[in-house]
Amino acid sequence: MLSGEVEPDTLPVDPLLLRSWQRSREAGLTPAGLGSAGPHASAVQLARARERHHELIAHARPVLEFLFEQTRDTDSVVLLADAQGMLLDAIGDADFSQRAARVALRPGAIWHEQWRGTNAIGTCLAEEQALVIHGDEHYLDRNGFLTCAASPIVDPAGRIIGAIDISNDHRQAHRHTLGLVRSAARMIEQRLFETRHAQGLRLRFHARREGIASLTEGLMALSDDGWVIGANAAALSMLKLERGHIGALRADSLFGLDLCRIEAMARPPAEPRALRCPDGTMLWLRVDSSHSIEVMARRTDRQPDDALPPASSASSVAAATAAETAPERPGQDDALSGFELGDPTLRQIVNRLRRLSGAPVGLVLQGESGSGKSALAQAVHLNSPRRDGPLRTLHCASLDADLLDDTLFGRPLERPPAPGLLRRARGGTLVLDEVADLPLPLQARLLRVLQDDMLAPLPGEPAQPLDVALICTSRRRLIDEVACGRLREDLYYRLNGLTLMLPPLRERSDLAALCRQLLDAVGSQAAVDPGLLERLTCYPWPGNGRQLANALRAASAQLEPHERMIRLDHLPDDLREELAQLARQPQGPDRNRVARPPLDAAQVARTVAACEGNLSEAARRLGISRNTLYRRLREAGEDAGEADSASR
Repeated sequence: MLSGEVEPDTLPVDPLLLRSWQRSREAGLTPAGLGSAGPHASAVQLARARERHHELIAHARPVLEFLFEQTRDTDSVVLLADAQGMLLDAIGDADFSQRAARVALRPGAIWHEQWRGTNAIGTCLAEEQALVIHGDEHYLDRNGFLTCAASPIVDPAGRIIGAIDISNDHRQAHRHTLGLVRSAARMIEQRLFETRHAQGLRLRFHARREGIASLTEGLMALSDDGWVIGANAAALSMLKLERGHIGALRADSLFGLDLCRIEAMARPPAEPRALRCPDGTMLWLRVDSSHSIEVMARRTDRQPDDALPPASSASSVAAATAAETAPERPGQDDALSGFELGDPTLRQIVNRLRRLSGAPVGLVLQGESGSGKSALAQAVHLNSPRRDGPLRTLHCASLDADLLDDTLFGRPLERPPAPGLLRRARGGTLVLDEVADLPLPLQARLLRVLQDDMLAPLPGEPAQPLDVALICTSRRRLIDEVACGRLREDLYYRLNGLTLMLPPLRERSDLAALCRQLLDAVGSQAAVDPGLLERLTCYPWPGNGRQLANALRAASAQLEPHERMIRLDHLPDDLREELAQLARQPQGPDRNRVARPPLDAAQVARTVAACEGNLSEAARRLGISRNTLYRRLREAGEDAGEADSASR
């Protein structure tokens, strides 16, 4: 009997499988698959999808590599898909990957049930649970040689954003594979949580003290007025909650502690404490916070709309890398001074920002990823008259339209009303990161708010002035985004009072001072060997300050107790290899530039894949403009897509 044709009263088939087969039939599919060929993204479409999901891919890639190491040489492939079932990334055994590619199990293919019938990725997304589809349980006969285990990936706001899958030959199926993908999904979810909620109050809890900071811990993020704004699956399970409760409950109802007591637990030393929840559950709870303890201690009034939450401050590492935050160093009066390390371009930028301080002028910070935009925005806030007010950041590229709307403008009709970031940033600063990624309808709504300079009233309250300083950041030139139609021209001119372009690290002249600052920030007394420093000065630093900070952190961790000098052999392998390649190139005025042969479609596709869909970085590596890269991808079309798949 063909898969998909089993009737409910003939065999004891899993109800989940029956539901999936029924959906497959209703989509017009037949088990033989005659005339059915699911869609496959072109190279351009795949690159754009990968850029859109860059945060998911960045956190998932190390996990995919870990899974591959566990399943190597077992005729298997590890896959990452987005919420619509499009395959974004893959790594697997070469021979089996070729077999899998024949049934479109490769990046760019869409494995939604509508197109591929019952399959682990599409069905786990439809059923919202981890599962295994074995052999003939696949609806399409041509997929019957596979056994696949997949788990959804849920973001901290409770939304499914993708799936992770292990597919192998059905003869190599192992019952532990489902557990592997479940654990992998939890690892990705934990990394997403730590990134999105790096600031503010974070609760870590577990039934055992030793479970805190483990993969099984419950994670929960709170807004400044005590609402639950993020949680992982373990937290929801321990507290018997559903994903829909995120954003709809206050922490005091869950833990029996008011917000002031929760904040007090974050004061050093932040140790786990035993707690009995109102429902009788016993937990160990630890509270982490990036907020300034001094500001937190001054807060006594916790009304959600007129209280001024504490501001985060930038550490010296963040000032250079835009990657981390920490309490401001005692006695540092000028938060912008951390950027004055000797580079004349940055010195000019800092001087202009000091003159701007307190003026009601919109600020736009542009620059490559990792060049310091977010940290500079924090320093501007801390250097302004609004320094004691809240600092709020909205990452416009990381949320879908509905969640962006709720996060920015709030949900005034809920009971109680949920204030958005525009309201929660009153008296302080709001940073719109990658503002051009706001959907056009939200851009129009934001423009109206800025023009009226008033917040929409909450039920039973009068309208209030906006009273927010706005800073926008972008890795792309906003004027180019206007020309491409991704950013409204009227909004651009409303936001753009002063635009500053941060230099990439390869163009800065203060590398030695920056290395010293970064090593000081991690408590290292080591110095960089002068010969190595000269080689680092010649390196193009595609990841900018963030890449340098990570390299120095890793190098300092490799030092023996008696060593005080960082040498080439302490650096990560990939950086050492690139420095060696650079050393083999001809010396002279252009020695920082990598010589490149004429480009072909396969090289373009491989570079885009190596950059995980980041087209700006791919263009830099290829030595061409972003527009030229788009044109090459359009010209290559499906051929580039085939080359991309082959390169994997």
